[in-house]
Formats: sequence, C-alpha cells, structure tokens
Amino acid sequence: MSEYHIPVMLKECIQGLEINPNGIYVDLTFGGGGHSKEILKHLDKGHLYAFDQDNDAIKNAEAIESKNFTFINANFRYLKKYLRFYNVKKVDGVLADLGVSSHQFDEESRGFSFRFDAELDMRMDINEELTAKTIVNEYEEANLHKIFGMYGEVKNARKLANAIVSNRTNNEVNTINEFLEIIEPLAPKFREHKYFAQVFQALRIEVNREMEVLEDMLMQIPDVLAENGRLVVMSYHSLEDRMVKNLIQKGKIHGELEKDFYGNVLKPLNAVVRKIIIPTEEEIERNSRARSAKLRLATRNESEWQGIQ
Repeated sequence: MSEYHIPVMLKECIQGLEINPNGIYVDLTFGGGGHSKEILKHLDKGHLYAFDQDNDAIKNAEAIESKNFTFINANFRYLKKYLRFYNVKKVDGVLADLGVSSHQFDEESRGFSFRFDAELDMRMDINEELTAKTIVNEYEEANLHKIFGMYGEVKNARKLANAIVSNRTNNEVNTINEFLEIIEPLAPKFREHKYFAQVFQALRIEVNREMEVLEDMLMQIPDVLAENGRLVVMSYHSLEDRMVKNLIQKGKIHGELEKDFYGNVLKPLNAVVRKIIIPTEEEIERNSRARSAKLRLATRNESEWQGIQ
C-alpha cells in the first residue's frame, strides 16, 4: 500500500478527526489505504466505511482484514446513498484527501502525467466514457479556453485553445506526446513543467467532473455528520479549497451568507481552527507531492440543522 500512495499529513488528519473508538467514520478517498488503516487502529467497536472509484484501490482494500471495515467501490458523490444502503444515518467523522494518488500519477497507462507517453485518458473511473482525448479532439475552442483558464489557471488559455483546435484539424490528437508537441511552444521558457502541470490538471478536472462531484459531496456533509462530528478535508488547488472554505464559513458553496430573523448566520459547520493547516517542511522533503496540500477542519454545530436541500 505504501507504494500506491504516501498519505499526506497523516498525523494531522487523525488528530483532526478526534476518533471515538466506538464511532462511525468515513474515508471518502481510500486510495492506498494509508489514512483508513490509521483510523482503524483507533477503533474498538466503531466502524469505518471507505469509498474509492478506482478499481486499483480494490486490491488495497482486500488486504485489510477487519470486521470494523467496509469498502465501497463508488464515487464519493454517492455518500448518502451508500450510507443509507448500510443503514447508517449519522457518522462521527468524514475524511477526504482530494486529488490524484501517487499511484495514478505513476501508472503510465492512465495518462495522468506528462512524464510518460500514453493514450490521453485521465479517467479515475475507467468505466466512464469521457477521456482527455475526447476533450482535446471534440470540445469547441470556447469550452477549451474556459477549462484551461478556470481549472488550470493557464494565463494564455485562449491561445492554447486556439492552438489545439488548429492542430487537430488535420490530425487527431491521441497520445500525450502528440499533445505535448502542440502545447510546448506555448509554455514559458524555464517553466515548462509547471505549465504542463497546469494544463494537465485542467484536463483531469474536466474529465472527472471533479468540481461538480466535490460540490455534490460537500452539500451532503451537514446531513450525514452527527452533532459535534468532524469534517477533515485536504485539498491541493485553490478551487477545491475555496469550496471547502465556503461550506465551513457560509454554509453553502456559492453565494452570500444567510441569516435568520435575529441575524444569526445559518451554517451547519464551525471551523476548528481559523487558518488552514499545511505540511511541515520535513514532510515536504519526504514527499514532494505534499507541497500544495491544505487541510481544513470543521465540526458540526450542536444546534439543530434542517439540512441543505
């Protein structure tokens, strides 16, 4: 499992959950099982439900022999649906380590990394139809411009979109190397790798509908968390973090604060700490992929909450 993915801020995540040995917990991003295994160490009569849509994660889940553990091979946007299936109404803690696992980046055939040549794929769930290849070859120029600008924060997103459309006119773009030939001339000198990372991030987010899926999941959190239950979310880029921050501070992903007749802010969660938690320099040295991680902790308000519909 350690080869699959090195869990980021493991100690901070476990502390943030404040695990009750008899409580019910959810790991929304099982991956290599690093966080799940640590949670299980703290459980007595409690139970852990772990989600992951990546078929490769199934093998890691099968290696865990514990009566306190249930693996769910599904996207975490179906959180409430599967908890209902297992007759779970409320949980004491939810953990989500967003982003792509080390295994997915390092698996050449998955097409997540520009370090390898492979089919333009980038699907976290290989059963889905949409791939990066489809986006590059079929999306209109305006949509490509929007994706690269919004999801990758690519400064020359318009020029990039135009270059892709112009080049695909004569030849379909099938592989990573073919795609790199198109975008490399647009990359800032001496910052090519950062540029490639931004472009690939944008494609990956669109392929997997990551923002849409994350919003779906976050809006379910107030309904599944028990009173004083903990939410622990680790994000890796500003769009993800902003959505988590908004839910905690405003009680909603978009829009302004809502208040009751007395002026009290209507929100189901309270931040445990005001500032985001970031990895130590020592951890970043051990695991460079922890560099951009941001951890937010929240607890469910004790006052009655009607839920977000």
